[in-house]
Amino acid sequence: MNSFLKDRETQIVTKGKNSAEVACEKNSLAGSVSQRACVFCGSRVVLYPIADALHVIHGPVGCASYTWDIRGALSSGPQLHRLSFTTDLKEKDVVFGGEKKLYHSLCELIDKHQPKAAFVFSTCIIGVIGDDVEAVCRQVTREKGIDVIPVMSEGFNGTKKDGYKIACDAISKLVGTDDSYKPSKYSINILGDFNLAGELWILAEYYKKLGVELVSCMTGDGRVAEIRRAHKATLNVVQCSGSMVHLAKDMKEKYGIPFMKVSYFGIEDMSDALYEVARYFKDEEMMEKARTLVRDEISKLLPALQPYRQKLEGKKAAIYVGGAFKAISLVKALRLIGMKTVVVGSQTGNADDYKLLKELCDDGTIIVDDSNPNELSEFVKLTGANLFIGGVKERPIAHKLGLGFCDHNHERKEALAGYVGMMNFAKEVYASVNSPVWKFIK
Repeated sequence: MNSFLKDRETQIVTKGKNSAEVACEKNSLAGSVSQRACVFCGSRVVLYPIADALHVIHGPVGCASYTWDIRGALSSGPQLHRLSFTTDLKEKDVVFGGEKKLYHSLCELIDKHQPKAAFVFSTCIIGVIGDDVEAVCRQVTREKGIDVIPVMSEGFNGTKKDGYKIACDAISKLVGTDDSYKPSKYSINILGDFNLAGELWILAEYYKKLGVELVSCMTGDGRVAEIRRAHKATLNVVQCSGSMVHLAKDMKEKYGIPFMKVSYFGIEDMSDALYEVARYFKDEEMMEKARTLVRDEISKLLPALQPYRQKLEGKKAAIYVGGAFKAISLVKALRLIGMKTVVVGSQTGNADDYKLLKELCDDGTIIVDDSNPNELSEFVKLTGANLFIGGVKERPIAHKLGLGFCDHNHERKEALAGYVGMMNFAKEVYASVNSPVWKFIK
C-alpha cells in the first residue's frame, strides 16, 4: 500500500502487524487533503442547534452557504437556528472594513427576530483584515439588551477540534447567568448531543423513566434560558467528548459539577450510559428502573435484529468518522449484527481512543488518524470492505467505489442513538450492503 505520504506512516497502524501506537492529535500534513474541517465549521456545528439564538456569520457568503443547516438538529419550538445570516462581505468591505456592516446587520436582525442571544462567527477574512468583532458585539449588547457573543473562529487558526473549544468558551459565557432555577435532586445536563433526527427526545424519555431531570442539553434542541441555568444540574453527561469535554471541564472547575463520558450508540454503550447515571446517584430504586428499562428494550430488540444478522454475517465494514468515541461504539454495534470492522479511523481521536480501538478490533484491522480520500479508497479496496460508514465527505468515496454507504454524520436524518437507533442502524446497514444494485457493479 503506497498511497500514503511518508510523514504519515506513524498515523496508520495495522493491528497484528505492527505494535506501535497510533500517532494522533497532530496538525494535518500539507498536501494530504485531510477530511478535517476548519475552526469556523467546528464552532458552527456545536452552536448551531441553539434554536432561539441568532447566528450571524461575519464574512463572505460562501462560509454561510457551506454551513447552512449544517446539522440535522431538530427543534421542538423555534426554528431561528435554521436560517443562515451573513454580512456577505465584498471586496470593498475587505478594503475599508466590515464593522459598520456587522453593526447594522445585528441591529436589524435583532429588531426583526427578537432572539434570546446572538452569536457572531468570525471567519478567515476577518482575521486577515482585523475587524474588531468583539467591540461591535459589546456595543450591540449595550444597545439591545441581549448577550451578543463573539465567536472568534477564523478558519485558518487550527482544525475543527479547535473550533469546538471556541464554541464551548462561547457557551460558557451564558452558563451560570440564571441562579433562580431549582432542579430536582437527580438532575443532569447532556453535553454533546445535537438532537440529530430527534435523538435527544429518545434519550430524554429514557432518563425520565429513571426519574432523572434533564436541565439542559448543550446544544441539541437548545434554549438560551436552559443554558443559563445549566450550572444548577448535579451531573454533566458528555456524549460527544471531542466537542464538549472542554465545557464539562470548565463547569467542573467553576461550579464543581462532575462529568462522565458516555455513548448512546449501540446496545452495550446505551445500557452503560443509563447504568452509570444510576450508579452515580447511588439510588437503588433508580438502578432497578434502569435494569427494567434495559431488559425490556433488549428483549424486544435482539429477536428483531436476528434476521438482519443472518444476512450480514461475515460482511466487512470501514469506519471513518469525526470523533473516535463514536467509532468505538460503531465497532461494537457492527459486531452485534455480525459484521467485522476492517478499517477504522477518525479526524479527532486521542491516544486513549485509539488504544481502546486497537483492543476492540481484530488482527488485520487498519486503524488510521486524520486520513484523506486517497488513503481511504486504498484501505477499502485492500480490505474488501462491503460497507463504508462516514459522513458527507466520505459518501463520494463509497459511491465511486461502488460500495454501500451508511451516513453517521451530523447531517443525517435517521435517528441512530438509543435502542430505537440500533434498530434503525441495522435496517440501514442491511439495505445498503444487500441492495440489488450491487449485482450490476463489477
